[in-house]
Amino acid sequence: MARIAGVEIPPNKRVLIGLTYIFGIGRSRSARILQQAGVNPDKKVRDLTDEEITRIRQIIDQEGNIEGDLRKKIQMDIRRLIEIGCYRGLRHRLGLPVRGQRTHTNARTRKGPRRATVPKKKAPGKK
Repeated sequence: MARIAGVEIPPNKRVLIGLTYIFGIGRSRSARILQQAGVNPDKKVRDLTDEEITRIRQIIDQEGNIEGDLRKKIQMDIRRLIEIGCYRGLRHRLGLPVRGQRTHTNARTRKGPRRATVPKKKAPGKK
């Protein structure tokens, strides 16, 4: 099993798909990396030679911004928005959608599960 950038790449997948298991690498970036490394994208991960894995690692290290570094950068960007008090920062702080989506209905992913409505108690009858 190949280990690249601290992530175990599944051996039964094609290399093009396997690289997308690394946070920050999608399909297009994966294809570009494999082209630079001179590796066939249709090859299975288990069939890669040590030399090919080394070339892929080197290219990924040169490009930077993957896994932990990228996650840290994203968190710092969000923290900056919250600190300067801009609209997007307020939405992040309140846990509401940031990019203009409606919240009257939907937005359950950001808002969390619905709060159950508590029925009001009946007023005691007068005698």
